[in-house]
Amino acid sequence: MADFLLVHGSCHGAWCWRDLIPALEERGHTVRAINMPSHGSDVTPINEVTLDSCRDAVLDASTADTLILGHSWAGYPISAAAERNPDAMRGLIYLCAYVPRSGLSMVEMRKRAPRQTLTEAVVKSEDGLSYTVDPDKVADLFYHDCRPERVHYAQPRLCPQAIAPQETPLTLSDRFEGVPKVYIRCAEDRTIPPEYQEEMTADWPSDRVHVMNSSHSPFFADPQGLARLLTRIEGHF
Repeated sequence: MADFLLVHGSCHGAWCWRDLIPALEERGHTVRAINMPSHGSDVTPINEVTLDSCRDAVLDASTADTLILGHSWAGYPISAAAERNPDAMRGLIYLCAYVPRSGLSMVEMRKRAPRQTLTEAVVKSEDGLSYTVDPDKVADLFYHDCRPERVHYAQPRLCPQAIAPQETPLTLSDRFEGVPKVYIRCAEDRTIPPEYQEEMTADWPSDRVHVMNSSHSPFFADPQGLARLLTRIEGHF
């Protein structure tokens, strides 16, 4: 059995793992979920959030036996954590997440996608420090295949996302490359194009890439299916 650390994506919080945590625990795993700086119960001011502080939040919660799962933008802080201290984790799992290219920021990575899905949905704050997602577009972007109750649970909990950490380039070395990794692609993702997820993992061994027929939020769309897949994936590490 595994020790999982769950790291949420943009505008979300530890709350988004509500249904996945018990599904994993039923299978004998230990599971922890954290709030990234300025998200959920974390009170860090938006203007103080950095990629380094997001990285450190991951490292502070990880042990040498931990499998770290990062969703969406969280691919960046979990990768930064692996670069900083590769011995602080058992491995990384990218859940429809950005796999950083050394020297690029997440924003630069997003702009390289074959399609831009968020252009009309992102609403920048007046001070330019954060953004939110247009409430009228949230369900279609993130949760189009999720039960209405789960969408109603999620929408009011979404919060502003600090821009600075996502505009910060990440330089990676052999330290990061040496950490075992697995990717879960979501074939019906409307946020990070599925073809871009495929491109980011084109040179990965086939047994390290798995596919779910899910939206950008498989933890709500199919938590039991995701828990089953993670239980199988645990054997890769």
